[in-house]
Amino acid sequence: MILGIGTDLANIDRIQATLDRFGDRFRNRVFTEAEQRKAERRRDTAGTYAKRWAAKEACSKALGTGLRMGISWKDMAVTNLRTGQPVMHVTGWAKERLDAMTPPGHEAIIHVTLTDDHPWAQAMVVIEARPLARGDVGP
Repeated sequence: MILGIGTDLANIDRIQATLDRFGDRFRNRVFTEAEQRKAERRRDTAGTYAKRWAAKEACSKALGTGLRMGISWKDMAVTNLRTGQPVMHVTGWAKERLDAMTPPGHEAIIHVTLTDDHPWAQAMVVIEARPLARGDVGP
């Protein structure tokens, strides 16, 4: 069953302007070290940050909170599988919220997709509750 859906559209030029103005202060407040390493290795650094910004916004919406109620930017982080597929990880209050919204006997799966076409970066997050197999222990 679907527990939550969120989407966000970010302007890459706006993210670039924020990076230019606030630099590390912005990067360190919003992005994990792994996200920063990924973005700084990319030719389109601002586009990479913009997609992750959009993913965090989309995830907060899918959690039903937006960026309020104690959720932190770094409570949501995007990494990539070796195939390039993005994966959303949640910690802290975002993880607590995810656990609270997941029905007993189910596990939460967060699906995320990212795309960009300059000057736009977009993300969509779907949170699914999947029944646990017999014998598995749920939250």
